[in-house]
Amino acid sequence: MINILTSLLLTASISAYSSVLSNQSQSTSLSNPRVQSSLYNDSVVYQSEKLSIIKISDHVYLHTSYLQTHDFGKVSCNGMVVVDKKEAIVFDTPANKESTAELIHYFTTQMEVKIKGVVATHFHDDCVAGLDEFHKHQIPSYAENRTISFLKAANSKVGMPKKGFDKSLELKAGNEKVSAAFYGEGHTKDNVIGYFAKEKILFGGCLIKEVGAEKGYLGNANVNAWSATVRKIKQKYPQTNIVIPGHGKTGGMELLDYTIQLFK
Repeated sequence: MINILTSLLLTASISAYSSVLSNQSQSTSLSNPRVQSSLYNDSVVYQSEKLSIIKISDHVYLHTSYLQTHDFGKVSCNGMVVVDKKEAIVFDTPANKESTAELIHYFTTQMEVKIKGVVATHFHDDCVAGLDEFHKHQIPSYAENRTISFLKAANSKVGMPKKGFDKSLELKAGNEKVSAAFYGEGHTKDNVIGYFAKEKILFGGCLIKEVGAEKGYLGNANVNAWSATVRKIKQKYPQTNIVIPGHGKTGGMELLDYTIQLFK
């Protein structure tokens, strides 16, 4: 009975998250995905109704897709792709199978890049909805073991990460190291961040807010731990150049400072 109740609560919370999330992001529209531009020199390399891909540095791309919700339509969701020597690591899937298929096609066909893996940063749909599409292409998927546990408890229908890790993970795209790590609870109890050391780029996912954002969906959050978790990240990566939030505009360390103050 406890397992059934847990599954129902997690399933309900994922659905609620999709609805509330869109309410805080109505300003981003499909007709203007360029609103996701960073503070740095970048360029749109791919754009459709379902997906935009922006090159934000020599090795890093920002992918933005749109999560369909019942109450507010589509909401934009960010992810990161690190590329070196014709190999790539993806952080978070696009928000549905169709946009995921577009992302995979762009990198594997147009850029002739081999995707070495995809890392889901937490268990919500905006991170895992396209996993089955990656699996269809025999691309390995990774998630922290807490994420896998939450997806199993929710009886997830969108796919399950194939490989789990405890707290930290290191992968390689070409010659360059890419890492994922858990620093504490915040947006969810399983949220991890991604980091590309060569260019000092941090993918904060939904743990990090864009400047000016509201607190958003808190159904699976630990608001008491949130600020402390982000402080740990700030201390670990003090020289970060670019920070990518889960939703909204990229920036610099001010996104970490804003998130810390928001949940203080």
